[in-house]
Amino acid sequence: VFARETNANLQAGGCAGMCVDLTLFPLDTIKTRLQSQQGFTKAGGFRGIYAGVPSAAIGSFPNAAAFFVTYESTKSMLGAHGALSAPHMAPVTHMLGASLGEVVACLIRVPTEVVKQRTQASLSSNTYQVLLAALREEGVRGLYRGYKSTVLREVGLVSHTHLTSTLTPPKTQWSWRQGHTLYSWQAAVCGAFAGGIAAFLTTPLDVAKTRIMLAKAGTCTARGNIPLVLLDVWKTRGLMGLFSGSIPRVTSISLGGFIFLGAYEKVRRTLL
Repeated sequence: VFARETNANLQAGGCAGMCVDLTLFPLDTIKTRLQSQQGFTKAGGFRGIYAGVPSAAIGSFPNAAAFFVTYESTKSMLGAHGALSAPHMAPVTHMLGASLGEVVACLIRVPTEVVKQRTQASLSSNTYQVLLAALREEGVRGLYRGYKSTVLREVGLVSHTHLTSTLTPPKTQWSWRQGHTLYSWQAAVCGAFAGGIAAFLTTPLDVAKTRIMLAKAGTCTARGNIPLVLLDVWKTRGLMGLFSGSIPRVTSISLGGFIFLGAYEKVRRTLL
């Protein structure tokens, strides 16, 4: 039974992740170009809005599957026995599972993200050319540039989203007024709202990640020092620079939550 459920979680998570990534890809391209050092127009503007989509398509399924298998396994193990098995500790268990899931998923996500973002910000090169250039300049290690900032961004996002969606007054009041726990779609609304807030608050980390991944090899930014990168953005573009791309990011993550949940539940029910 456990093996069957794990397989269902893997396939459902992979399919749902792919649906989200491909459906909302244009918003991701716009966000990357807004955050790039050369600016939105020079990075391509609204042209070639699907540049880099092969990289996203290849990495999407294994990335989402890795997250969900790790998340579900961690949640099951932590909730089976010990102090974290108590019902009131469920939010902590979910948050720890999601955080560990992101750490594992980033092992797949970061290389595909590096190639995708560089292709999005450079219309003169396709995905294959960008991959070859990255390997030639820095080897496999270069494909993991920005790993720390990506993990920080993702863990910060899932932690804040989960705490907000679990503990927010709107969710509590909605449940209390109905006299029962929320339906799936109502929980999704709360999740999208919480995800939007978390997405906005973690935008500076996303800006740092984008700058680190797009930086030329050997530059100060390419070393991946997050505080220094954020300080440089603050000096050159101010507060607006730190939150550049926040509108497409918030929109993408809020809508993505709905698409992901719907696709995940549909595939999982079909398989089980």
